[in-house]
This record gives sequence, structure tokens and C-alpha cells, in this order.
Amino acid sequence: MDITHCHQAEALPDLDFPGHDKLVAAIDDAVNAGDEHAVTAALRNALCRMIRDRDVHLPDCVFDAIDDHYARREIYRSPSLGYSVVAMTWGPGQGTPVHDHCGLWCVEGVWDGELEITQYELLERNGDHFRFRAAGGMHAGPGSAGSLIPPHEYHTIRNASGDNVAVSLHIYKAPMEACSMFVPREGEWFQRVDKTLKTDEAA
Repeated sequence: MDITHCHQAEALPDLDFPGHDKLVAAIDDAVNAGDEHAVTAALRNALCRMIRDRDVHLPDCVFDAIDDHYARREIYRSPSLGYSVVAMTWGPGQGTPVHDHCGLWCVEGVWDGELEITQYELLERNGDHFRFRAAGGMHAGPGSAGSLIPPHEYHTIRNASGDNVAVSLHIYKAPMEACSMFVPREGEWFQRVDKTLKTDEAA
């Protein structure tokens, strides 16, 4: 006798919020723009437009900082195009170590507050030891968006404010569940460490 067990597919992240459909349509259009350079350029423009659009309000939860780490809340994942939209919430002083994006392109936009973003240039590599040099930093305020295309993907993000929360929206080619982070060693040398990325509950 043949028995078929039906397992319900796990629902993809998809939070409801004002302007949800407008935001998703703008991202869908951009992701269909062509190669990764065309896609990320179109996404930067779309994200800048959506941040300023009064119809679009991210879910309330993404404005709540978490005390002991910056929050990563996935608010949407495209069932057809595969991209992932993650809202990050940065409490005062919270930030990342130098890290990569595991080979995925990404567009990041500052939704609220201000973030300090520093790009790093890879100078040389010896096994799991990497030599980086900071290659310019910027203060990004609301409505600014930047893109990362591997291999130019090494950077840090930090909320330098002593009392304000910052919120950024990140669109990844696919769900980013792990990355490499780089621990400072001597001089310009860092050691690569695998890091599993967790998401915080979004409601």
C-alpha cells in the first residue's frame, strides 16, 4: 500500500505593513533589470525612492532595538525571485565586525537614523588570515543606499550615535544565513571566522 505524507511547506517570511505591495513591486522590477550591476543600481534607486515614499511604513517591530545585539528581522522573501529583505535595527553604539556577504550581492539603505559604513580593501590572503585596509568610510543618513557586489564586499556597519536607534533595510540576492567575519590580529591582519546569522522574531 502506498502512503503519501503531505508536509505543508514552511511559509516564507512575509510581514504585512503599509505600502508592502508597493515596496515589493519596486524591488521585483529592479531585480529583473539584468545583470548584477544593473540590478543593484536599479535597487539603489528603488530603495531611495521607497524610503522617501510616505505610503511605505516598515513594521513597528523594526524600530525596537534589542539590548545585546543589533536585530536582523526578515520581513519578506520572494517566492519567485528568491531575494530576501531584512530590516536591521541598530541600538546606540551597535555595529558589526569586518565581514563579507558570502558571495551574495546586497543593497543596503538607511531607513531611519544614521550609520557609519567603512569599506575594506583586501590586500593579501594567507589561508584564513586576511590583510585588509580601510578604504574609505561614510556617514549614511535616511534615504541613502549603497550596494555590495562580490568580491568588493568587505565592510563594517556601526551606529555611532550615543542615544538614537538606526534602522536599515537590506536586500540580498538570496537569504543570507552565514557569512565570514574577520577578527583583528596584528597590524592590518585579520583571521576569518565562520559566523551563522540568526534572525530575530518579526511581528
